[in-house]
Amino acid sequence: MRPYLLLFALCDVFWRKNRNFALKKSKENLIEMTNIILSDIRGVHQELLPITYTRTPAHIRLGIDTIGEKWQAMMPGNYFMEPAPDYLQEFFGMPPAHVFDDPAALRVAANVLPDKALVAAVGALRPGQRLVDDKGAVIARCGKADEYVDIVYDGDYRAVDHLYDIFLLNGEALAADFERLTAGRASQPLSPTNTVIGNRDLVFVEEGAWVEGAFLNTSAGPIYIGKDATVMEGSMLRGPIALCEHATVNMGTKVYPGTTIGRFCKVGGELNNVVMHDYSNKAHDGFLGNAVVGSWCNLGAGAVASNLKNDYTPIRLWNYPERRFLRTGLQFCGLIMGDHSKAGINTMFNTATVLGVGVNIHGSGFPRNFVPSFSEGSTAGYTDVSMTKFFDTAARMMARRGVELTDAHRRLYMAIRQAAEEFK
Repeated sequence: MRPYLLLFALCDVFWRKNRNFALKKSKENLIEMTNIILSDIRGVHQELLPITYTRTPAHIRLGIDTIGEKWQAMMPGNYFMEPAPDYLQEFFGMPPAHVFDDPAALRVAANVLPDKALVAAVGALRPGQRLVDDKGAVIARCGKADEYVDIVYDGDYRAVDHLYDIFLLNGEALAADFERLTAGRASQPLSPTNTVIGNRDLVFVEEGAWVEGAFLNTSAGPIYIGKDATVMEGSMLRGPIALCEHATVNMGTKVYPGTTIGRFCKVGGELNNVVMHDYSNKAHDGFLGNAVVGSWCNLGAGAVASNLKNDYTPIRLWNYPERRFLRTGLQFCGLIMGDHSKAGINTMFNTATVLGVGVNIHGSGFPRNFVPSFSEGSTAGYTDVSMTKFFDTAARMMARRGVELTDAHRRLYMAIRQAAEEFK
């Protein structure tokens, strides 16, 4: 069998679950399958920092599945990753030489979301051809060539080009995933203690999920409740919403449309159009809206994050490649939180605040709108977080969920620490 290439959003999940991009087929079947490389474009990768410090765009959860999982489901093949940064190449692996040299191998931009029409267009490519949009952006190419023949794709497609695209596209992606994942399947019975507003068929409950005494509104979109997930009494969910495997919605939580709660996450309070990656917590009261949260993050009780400026002016968001705040054209944008970042109780975040990886916020007042990776402090000032302290905290948090901080993780975060120095 081919070496495993791990897919889920953070390293610990990959190592724990031993999930891979390569489909678990026999060697004979793999030979017959198309080699598909999800290629991490360096410029896009940097645009999506800090979320992509620890993952490629293909590992970003959007809707129910990650982008890579969507491709794997909609276009069967022998999948490989091609991360842009060297340290992610070491961690996730690279395609073997024979895959790179395969004249029929497909190389697909890892930030592009598949749909039926786009998958058909990619699958129709022949060696030496590439699929481009009307602006010349490359969607996919087939084989290796000195010069490619461009095939212009004239249909609409979705791609995660900016951080805010993650929450902007989430509702649409969620609805598409729901249709694909539930087609021809029957939901587990929904307890009569729940109240459903809208189409009951748009509530899908996976095996082992516990949902009691909740209000579920499907008027604007579906509600997906993953395997072994929990929705406690008094919670109000308005779709489209995805609650992934082993996630928990605490009592009295209000969840608004366009929200995805990743695997093993715990949420409470009020959430609106939030994408939360695996193993993160916002378990208590407080508002979070139009936000992207990485893995292994925690927001303390009473933490709130503004998503709208008081003067209603368009929002500027920190851009890593430009090293400055850029206009987004958006009126709503909340917190962007890199992996393993924490916020103490009653933390108040200004509109469009960006936290890097391994940030620890505590104390009173509003933190500044951009806090570099591996920093801790408050309005009184910030200091660097030592890697010893970072690893101690990470190990304790991960152990609470039965996940080990491995030597591979330590090498990964040491490399991220070095890479992050460029953007301080």
